[in-house]
Amino acid sequence: MSAEEVVLAATLAYHRASEEEARFVPGQTPVLTGGAVFDADDRVALVQAALNLKIVAGAHTREFESGIARKLGLRKALMVNSGSSANLVAISSLTSPALGDRALQPGDEVITAAAGFPTTVNPTIQNGLVPVFVDVELGTYNATPEAIEAAIGPRTKAIALAHTLGNPFDAAAIARIARDHNLWLVEDNCDGFGSTLNGRLTGTFGDVSTLSFYPAHHITTGEGGACATSNLRLARVMESMRDWGRDCWCEPAKDNTCFKRFEWQMGTLPAGYDHKYTYTHIGYNLKSTDLNAALGVTQLGKLDRFAEARRRNWQLLRDGLEGVPGLVLPVATEGSDPAWFGFLLTLDPSLPFSRNDLVRYLDDRKIATRLLFGGNLLRQPAYRDVEHRVSGSLANSDLITERTFWLGTHPRLTEEMIDYVTSSIRTFMKASVRVAA
Repeated sequence: MSAEEVVLAATLAYHRASEEEARFVPGQTPVLTGGAVFDADDRVALVQAALNLKIVAGAHTREFESGIARKLGLRKALMVNSGSSANLVAISSLTSPALGDRALQPGDEVITAAAGFPTTVNPTIQNGLVPVFVDVELGTYNATPEAIEAAIGPRTKAIALAHTLGNPFDAAAIARIARDHNLWLVEDNCDGFGSTLNGRLTGTFGDVSTLSFYPAHHITTGEGGACATSNLRLARVMESMRDWGRDCWCEPAKDNTCFKRFEWQMGTLPAGYDHKYTYTHIGYNLKSTDLNAALGVTQLGKLDRFAEARRRNWQLLRDGLEGVPGLVLPVATEGSDPAWFGFLLTLDPSLPFSRNDLVRYLDDRKIATRLLFGGNLLRQPAYRDVEHRVSGSLANSDLITERTFWLGTHPRLTEEMIDYVTSSIRTFMKASVRVAA
């Protein structure tokens, strides 16, 4: 055996020796909102990439990008270093002069949901664009097509929405609205990889979609994300913005892919200026590494299994909490089959206790909870002075800020853990309502 084979065999043996899971002890074992699942293939792939010192984007990255594109049925996927960076690249690319009269200009509007994760919205602000906030509906926690259409104004040029905790927004209807009004649609699919709407995967309805591979997500590369599109002009712009803004498309440590490295003339640069250092966009270095991508390749093959586990766990939570007075339970968007990122609960305002009362009780019992990210983002200090427009009421987004939280649905959860979670909530609800009465 070669030295590499010896190390990989030892890695496999180590994994098998350490894969036994500890027994769940209610009240002692944490029940987390997220948890990555790794098997022997993941560990071996990561060690093999490390042994070969594949530390910059290379062959594993290309394989992972191709796998994502094939999974989504799109022409191009680009790996980046996070889902937030994916959103930054996707929205920034829409400002490129390469898009001609469809390029977004400072002051143009982008419609988005008020309640959600900041980095769905931040690239809009950072590019000098104006976010237009709409409310979401309780139950699905997504903006409706009606709310989106009502928000369109003379300067509206794009829509950027996330599939809330994996529950698809009505992407088919909203994509039609975007086409009818000549708007770009950015589909933040970071929480929804593996979800479907009318049998079609989310992430395939927009002009561009984004993914996150942070450990809490459906598959993980540690840190990482991706942009995906079938618009090759847009893909070329995104690649440039991901890679410092340069015009050159050579991979790291490669030269002269275009076969005319010293024959270009762009801007007012001297003729023959090195194409590797010619910049056509205001870009960044947002690439990931081959170590991350090697893990992504093995994780991607398990996406469907992980998604089914999330669906099962979500249904167990819903069944366990069905009929509890005062709880607004989540519902799937009509025609969808979500690969749930989490299980959302909203407490009716009439209940005699606060959200903090319940989540602190759960925390004491080692049951982790999370809020619906930033809630109504306009109530966050970071957005106090941001130029924006509001379309309609944000009453539900305010209620979410005050009364909503979510529980985990990830594949590492067991039925015993979920029974413990639902029985804990039922016990608290019953005792609190009785005391108030």
